Amino acid sequence: MSDASSPRLFVTGASGQLGRLVVDALLTRVPAERIVAGLRDPAGAAAASFRDRGIAVRVADYARPDTLTAAFAGIDRLLLISSSEIGQRVAQHRNVVEAAKAAGVGFLAYTSVLRADTSPLGLAEEHRRSEALVTGSGLPYALLRNGWYTENYTASIPPALAHGVFLGSAGEGRIASAARIDYAEAAAAVLTAPEVQAGRTYELAGDAAYTLAQFAETVAALSGKPVAYRDLPEAEFKAALLGAGLPDFVASLLADSDAAAAKGALDDDGHALSTLIGRPTTPFADTIAAALKG
Repeated sequence: MSDASSPRLFVTGASGQLGRLVVDALLTRVPAERIVAGLRDPAGAAAASFRDRGIAVRVADYARPDTLTAAFAGIDRLLLISSSEIGQRVAQHRNVVEAAKAAGVGFLAYTSVLRADTSPLGLAEEHRRSEALVTGSGLPYALLRNGWYTENYTASIPPALAHGVFLGSAGEGRIASAARIDYAEAAAAVLTAPEVQAGRTYELAGDAAYTLAQFAETVAALSGKPVAYRDLPEAEFKAALLGAGLPDFVASLLADSDAAAAKGALDDDGHALSTLIGRPTTPFADTIAAALKG
C-alpha cells in the first residue's frame, strides 16, 4: 500500500461516460501518479489518453475475475462504477468485491441508485443486491446512491425537436436530476477525502426538481422550436420507444423509470450532492443548452 497521506486511487470502468469524468475530477485534486484507470481494452484510445496524462492503466474486466485481483494490487481506495450490463450486474459486482478483498483494498465506494433500499425503480433490485455484497464484504465502504442524470433526458432532445413532442410516462412526477459531471465530482470528493468515508451512504440528487412538462418547455424556449410534453401510459411509452428502434431492455428500463418517477422515485430535496461537491448542482437548463450546442 502507498503512504496513508497519499493513497493510490483506482477507478473501474474508467473509459465509460462517468468513469472518464471521475478521472478528470481526480486530476484536479491529486497528482496523476496516484490514479489508476481500470478498463477492458488497454490498447484503445481511452487507455492512450490516460497514459498521455501520466495515469497508469490496468486491465480490469468485471466479467473476467482473473484480471481483477492483479489490477487491484497496491490500491488503497477503489471506486466501483456499476456495470452497464443489466442482468449481469450482480455477478460482475461480486467479482469486483471479492477481488478487492483478495487484494487488500482499503476502501470501496460503489455507485448505486437513489434510495436503492426502497426505490420502486426496476433497476434498483440489482443495486440492492450489489449493495448487500459491498456492505457484507468486511471492507470499509461508501454507497454513492446517484439520482438521475439529466443527460438521460437530453438524449431525447433530437427526436423531440424533429417531431415537436417530448414523450414520457412520468406524469407530474418531479425529477431532481443532476449532470453527470456533478456525480463524477462527488465520487472524486469521496475518494480523496482526508479521512476514509467508511460506512457512509450518500443520497445524491440535483438541487432543483422539475416535471417533464417543464423540461419540454425549457427545450422549446432554448431551441426556439415548439416542443410539448405528451404523457403516455407506461406500456404505450415503451411501445413508442421500441418503434423508435430502441432495444427491448432499454425501452423497458426507460418506461419503468418514468413510471417510477411519477411515484416520486427520482425526486429528492436533501442537497447532499451539492454539499459534497461544494457548489450548486448543474441546472438542468444548462445541460439542455449544452446538448443543443452539440
